[in-house]
Amino acid sequence: MTGDIRTLLARHLPDYRVRSIRRLGHGLDNLVYEVNDELLVRRSKAADPETNRQEVALLAAVRELSPLPVPEVVFADDESGVIAYRKLPGEPLDQHPVSVPERLAEPLGGLLSALHGLAPSELRDLAPLDVYPAPTLLQDAELDYRDVQGHVPESQRPLVERFLRETPPDEPRSLRFCHNDLGAEHILVDTATNSITGIIDWTDAAITDPAHDFALIYRDLGPEVFALTLSHYDLTLDDQDRARVLFYARCALIEDLAYGLSTGPRHYADAALTHLPWTFA
Repeated sequence: MTGDIRTLLARHLPDYRVRSIRRLGHGLDNLVYEVNDELLVRRSKAADPETNRQEVALLAAVRELSPLPVPEVVFADDESGVIAYRKLPGEPLDQHPVSVPERLAEPLGGLLSALHGLAPSELRDLAPLDVYPAPTLLQDAELDYRDVQGHVPESQRPLVERFLRETPPDEPRSLRFCHNDLGAEHILVDTATNSITGIIDWTDAAITDPAHDFALIYRDLGPEVFALTLSHYDLTLDDQDRARVLFYARCALIEDLAYGLSTGPRHYADAALTHLPWTFA
C-alpha cells in the first residue's frame, strides 16, 4: 500500500522527495499515512470520485469560515479516493490532554459560532443533510450496551440503564452546518500552551442538529468546559437543545465504548469509561 502512496506522490508532486512513509492510523472509512512528518495522505477504503471532489470543495469553504486552522489540501486524486493535506501542528487531544481544558472553551465557542451561524443554504451542495431520529439512536445505544454491559463498573450500570429507559428528546426545530464529529480525537492541541492548533477530519460535516457538536465537547471535556464553551457561543441553546446535547453525548459514549471494545483502538473504550460518570450523572 505504501508503494501506491509513493506512486501518487510522484504523479502529483513530481519534485517532492519522499524520505519516509508510515501508516498513521485507520478508521471505519479511511487509512491515513504520514509522509516526511509533514504531509498526511488519507485514502478512502471505498473510493468515490464525486465524494472526494465534494470533500475538497468543502474543506476549501471551511478554511474560509473557520477561526481555527483546518487541513489545507495539497493534492487530491479522485479516482483512488486520496486526499493529501499539510500536517497541522499539535497532538490529538484525546491522547494528549491539556492541563487547563477550560482554555479550550473560548476558541471552541468561536468555532461553533462561525459554523452554526452560516446559513445552511450556502453549503447545500457540499454538506449533506444528516437527520437520525432520536428514538433510533436510543435503540442503537441499547443494542451497543448489551454488548459491553459487562465492562461497565457495576456501580455505574444503573446510570446507563436509567438513561436507556427514558423517553428520547424532541427533534430539533432547526438544522445548521456542523463538524458533526467534534470529539477530542479531532481537536489538535499544544499541551504546553493549552491551546487548539487545529480541527481535523471533516468527513462527517453535515447540515444537522447543532447539539451534536456540543455533545462531544460535553462527553470528552465535561460539563464545566461545555458551559464555558456556551458562554462564548453567539447563538442560543434553550432547554430543549441542552436536553439533546446530553442525550447525544450519552449515546455517543456508549457507541465509543462498544467501538473501542470491538474493532476500534482500545483508548476509545478507556476514555468512555473515564467520562461515563460525568456524562450520565
